[in-house]
Amino acid sequence: MTEKQTDTAQYTLVVRNMNVYYGAFRAINNVSLNIERNKITALIGPSGCGKSTVLRSLNRMNDLVNGARVEGEVLFHEQNLYANDVDAVEVRRRIGMVFQKPNPFPKSIYDNIAFGPRINGWKGTKSEMDDLVERCLRQAALWDDVKDKLKESGLALSGGQQQRLCIARALAVEPEVILMDEPCSALDPISTLKIEELMMELRQRYTIAIVTHNMQQAARASDYTAFFLMNDQRAGELVEYGPTGDLFTNPKDKRTEDYITGRFG
Repeated sequence: MTEKQTDTAQYTLVVRNMNVYYGAFRAINNVSLNIERNKITALIGPSGCGKSTVLRSLNRMNDLVNGARVEGEVLFHEQNLYANDVDAVEVRRRIGMVFQKPNPFPKSIYDNIAFGPRINGWKGTKSEMDDLVERCLRQAALWDDVKDKLKESGLALSGGQQQRLCIARALAVEPEVILMDEPCSALDPISTLKIEELMMELRQRYTIAIVTHNMQQAARASDYTAFFLMNDQRAGELVEYGPTGDLFTNPKDKRTEDYITGRFG
């Protein structure tokens, strides 16, 4: 078995020597990271240390930023996502994204879920679409709240419900990975807890990577944690990565210890 096959058998995503540039500025410096299958990986660190840039590089969202360029490899099923023959749209279908601020489409709850499958060439019947919508809303723990309101606007939901609708919408195109960029930062504590509980249920079927400023959230809800800092050139670097319990209770790097104990950052 080759090295790549060994990596991708155990890991959903394998990041090797990744550098990200915005124009001439290097935002991410030489990051290597293996993201475990069916686990929750949290990316933590001070503001501006490159967590979201790393996350967005995992499904080529940075391609949408003018001047952005990625060097190195992001392997998914042994395929480098940045190879010339890879379709970025297909990458984003298989590796979905949920953003910081809930962003339902100005459509009905039903049409929010159905949108992705339809633009991807849905060939099923109306009954099959009904089943898909219900299944995704159930997976997002939202069905009981909205089953009698499917024709109402998604924008009429509360903030926490909107975020769960966005998660259901991401699930509708049947991704393998869900990336979440600060998904709870705009939510109250009760809604935050519901999203965390949902993540822990979803990891049975999906691999999840989450950026969070909330260290308590990382400690509660993730299996693995990656800690990032800016170096002297203001590029984000990976300082330490490992099982969440180990990183929070017995960090190997003094800088990690200083951050999680509140000495800086």
